Amino acid sequence: MDRPDIAVIGAGIGGLTLGLALRRHGIRVRIYEQAPELAEVGAAVALAANGTRILRELGLGAALEPPSAVPTELIYRHWAQGGRVAAHPVGRWYEERFGAPFWGVHRAHLQRALAEAWGTDDLHLGKELTGLHREGDRSELVFADGSAATAGLVVGADGIRSRVRASITDVVPVYSGTSGFRGLVTRDAVPNLPDPDAVQFWMGPGAHLLHYATGQFINFLAVVEGPERWDAPGGTAEAADGTLAEAFRDWHPAIRTMVEAVPQSPRWGLFALPPLARWSADRVVLLGDAAHAMLPHHGQGANQTIEDAAVLAGCLHRYDDVSVALKAYERLRRCRTRQVQRSSWVTSSLLHLPDGDAAATRDRRLSNLVDDFSWIHAYDHREPLLQA
Repeated sequence: MDRPDIAVIGAGIGGLTLGLALRRHGIRVRIYEQAPELAEVGAAVALAANGTRILRELGLGAALEPPSAVPTELIYRHWAQGGRVAAHPVGRWYEERFGAPFWGVHRAHLQRALAEAWGTDDLHLGKELTGLHREGDRSELVFADGSAATAGLVVGADGIRSRVRASITDVVPVYSGTSGFRGLVTRDAVPNLPDPDAVQFWMGPGAHLLHYATGQFINFLAVVEGPERWDAPGGTAEAADGTLAEAFRDWHPAIRTMVEAVPQSPRWGLFALPPLARWSADRVVLLGDAAHAMLPHHGQGANQTIEDAAVLAGCLHRYDDVSVALKAYERLRRCRTRQVQRSSWVTSSLLHLPDGDAAATRDRRLSNLVDDFSWIHAYDHREPLLQA
């Protein structure tokens, strides 16, 4: 049996989900995280059926269901008038259709549930990876604190700016020409918001705003065109005060109220990763945003990462030969994630159309949204594993 010791770089959603899935198969893994603690980051995350069915399978349903909000509907609205362009049920209908629920949950709750399920064994914090060197069938991991470790298989779950990816390819993220502002507002702060329990996209010229409930809060992502170039060294940059409010000054009163209810966040550059020719080399493999970072317009970043983790764990469990397992993992994941990436990129411009014929055509197509995108939500990772 060719069962190597496994090191995962990154203790985010992907790294911890992979660790739990491997542990469920009786496979030990060590997780290395650069942060000194598993901090609560981000505002909220949308977990669709293709993600929640896996989290339930890992025993996390009891921890995640109580703090999660189940949306009543998915609604698309006109940017200024606020009228419903299209609407689709979620709630119980969605779970019956796709076999698992849709949850809107604060990232803090998801991170806490994953971290508590994992525990402290084989979790190494404050380990920023600075070097990865292959020697035969082993990898040496070098960390910023001067320590080192070795592993027979290294999994890069270290995000869009993955250092592990550099050992496989020189492909780097591409800026989309759009940026986002995030916010978390109380329900009381937006009394004029229609249907606050729904997932809603407000679509308008050069911008859109997505929001959904997480408990007593409304989480929003406001996306605008520009800046033309992204010159900041990281994924966020400060924007002049009032930039967000100015972008939405002519929009529906509920949207203006929402974006002005909380201090303006940093500006998030929206990047995606071009499709990689390969995800692995010499027993080093990528997972999640490190392999296929995508724009957030289908709410699938976290869900595709969770799928990756379940499929990679399943392949490592099924195949004794690691090389065979990694080839199966790539074969099962590359095509699907490319399709989601491509669709998310195209959706960005469709959400930003000005009023006119093109927007009217888009609006008509939105009536078929559930059928058009059921291939994303209905996905069950166990089925391709049986056919691999």
